[in-house]
This record gives sequence, C-alpha cells and structure tokens, in this order.
Amino acid sequence: MVSSKTLKMTATSLTARGFRDALGQFATGVTVVTVEREPGTVFGMTANSFTSVSLNPMLILVCVDERAKILPLLHKKKRFGVSVLKHGKQAISEYFAQGEQNSEAEHRLALHYRSTPSGVPVLEGTLLQLSCSVVAAHVAGDHTIVLGKVEEGEIQNGEPLLFFRGEYRHIGRP
Repeated sequence: MVSSKTLKMTATSLTARGFRDALGQFATGVTVVTVEREPGTVFGMTANSFTSVSLNPMLILVCVDERAKILPLLHKKKRFGVSVLKHGKQAISEYFAQGEQNSEAEHRLALHYRSTPSGVPVLEGTLLQLSCSVVAAHVAGDHTIVLGKVEEGEIQNGEPLLFFRGEYRHIGRP
C-alpha cells in the first residue's frame, strides 16, 4: 500500500563544514585537471566537481577554487585536460590536491603525461582522458565554473576511483 502521508522534516541551518559533509553524501569520481604551464611542464589539480553538461555540443564543467594555482593558467591557456583516475590511484589524487608539485614526487609516483593530438597534456594510466578548450568561465561564490568543449577523448579499461563521505572508495560487486 502506498501512503500519501509525508514525514515532516526539520530544517537545520548548515555551517560551511556541515554543508561540505552533506555534499559528501554524493559519491563522485576523481579527476585530475591538467594544463601546460610552460612548454614541457604540466600543472595539475584534483577535482571531483566535474560533470557533463551537453552532448551536442559536447560540454563538461569543472569547478575551480578561486585561490587555486591552476585558475590563472586556465584563463591564460584556454585549454586543459581531464583524466579520470582508476581505482588504487589515491596517491595521485592526493598529490594533485596539494598546492606544490615537483619532478621528484612525480617520478616517485611514476606519473607520465602525454599530449593529445591537439597538444593538451593528460595523465597516462587513467580511465578516461579528455582534451578540452575553455568556452566560458563564471565566478560563483568562492569558485569559478569552467565550461569546456570536449575536443578529443580516449577511454581505457578499469574501475574508477570514487570519493564518498570524505574517503576513497571503489565499486563493489553485489
């Protein structure tokens, strides 16, 4: 039997931390956004605020903190890569989540980049690599929403690295 009665919910005021915890109830994949800093050098940022926007044209978006070091590069270069991390690649996610990057750490993590045919750097050994051009950027609160037109994509085999309730997860079989 279906009931038309609804439970009364009490609204609570959320703090910034409470809001973050509430949004942590939504499982996401983990991506690394990459931009060529200078010829031959790449700068990246971990992002789970990534989503598809449109199939025609093929558009995605990624949200970037206003204080992120990658944001000026995105504005300047107007091109970026998105690499979806595979299960077991938490160390790579954590590396790109920090502000500083260096060649020794990248060597230790065995990071390898490749350029797509259009010259955008992406991470090798990931589930998906997309090459995008910036078509719009909108400031929204403390982040900038970067809208990217997908120019190229390559899919690899594997399972995704997931993030849920502040922890890395993986897809479990029933």
